[in-house]
Amino acid sequence: MKICIDISQIVYGTGVSNYTNDLVENLLKIDHNNQYKLFGYSLRLNNNLREYKKKFLGYENVEFRIIHIPISAMTILWNRLHIVPIEKFVGEFDLLHSSDWIQPPVRSSKAKKITTVHDMAVYLFSSFFPSKILENQKRRMNFVINEVDRIISVSQSTKDDIEKFLKVPTKKINVISLASSPIFKPQDEEKINVVLNKFKIKKPFILSVATQEPRKNIQILLDVFEQIVKKRANVSLVLSGKYGWGPGLRSSENVIWTDYVSKEDLVVLYSSCRVFVYPSLYEGFGLPILEAMACGAPVITSNNSSMVEIAKEAAILIDPRSEGQLTKAIDMVLDLNLDNYQKMVKASLERARQYSWAKTAKETLKVYEEVAGTSD
Repeated sequence: MKICIDISQIVYGTGVSNYTNDLVENLLKIDHNNQYKLFGYSLRLNNNLREYKKKFLGYENVEFRIIHIPISAMTILWNRLHIVPIEKFVGEFDLLHSSDWIQPPVRSSKAKKITTVHDMAVYLFSSFFPSKILENQKRRMNFVINEVDRIISVSQSTKDDIEKFLKVPTKKINVISLASSPIFKPQDEEKINVVLNKFKIKKPFILSVATQEPRKNIQILLDVFEQIVKKRANVSLVLSGKYGWGPGLRSSENVIWTDYVSKEDLVVLYSSCRVFVYPSLYEGFGLPILEAMACGAPVITSNNSSMVEIAKEAAILIDPRSEGQLTKAIDMVLDLNLDNYQKMVKASLERARQYSWAKTAKETLKVYEEVAGTSD
């Protein structure tokens, strides 16, 4: 079987980027029977795609095509006009797996189509999104409803939202969880000191990792921290993640903004923070929660959507709109004695171990074979 996968989102340093990289890498590790056609479109980030091309062409059953067209043009071509079939760029295939933002048209009536839906935020929080993003995502979802043979949802929560908003029958949706990359694990003090010095961070610090957009709810964390730092002058707040959209955030003293950081540096930040705080208003999965847990960080996160499903009893769950609950949770972790703190560390590590990319890839391959009619 020839399996075609859109990996365009791999270059943006987001949770979807990590999903794309780790899924493809682990599929290629376990599947030596099928042929893989990987493609990505970009103009500005062509060099990044070339690096992944070198990496994935190390496998014998892989072809890799870079489409030298900017994402803005592909959005018009495929999401708005929905013309020029993907076969024009990559040739024939038996199954297409698409992911975020754009849904390519397919010429062949025999080729099967699968897509991953990472969240339904544009339906739940439409006021938080620029009109351009809102329009693109909703156009894509219309094609998803009418054209794909199977939807992969990254959580049960997202599956429920897909059924509610898109009216897709439950039998057409498979829930396949994500996992943290193997790189996310506790780090030694030598590595920690190097990275903390690089960003001029001193312990203890609170960490949050997210693209700066309204849904991530970072402003409430900044407001809470402004009060915390008045009584704990030695504590810092570290915010990692690039700016996405929305109004600028009000900040205060002892706040360190790192912008986007590499995975290698992020692992160290997770491993050395006193607590990881993720007060999002909604997540389709919430991958940073698992990444932090895999590094042994105690986690405070929201009591809604997939975050409850992913974190369960291993995290402190709070109402993300309540400054009081968030303040109380942070103060509690900052004040824990060593024994109780280590219990939270252990709970995080044990929860993260329940997820693996090998399992995710195996379940994804099973869906491919089932949809294509090649399963035993």
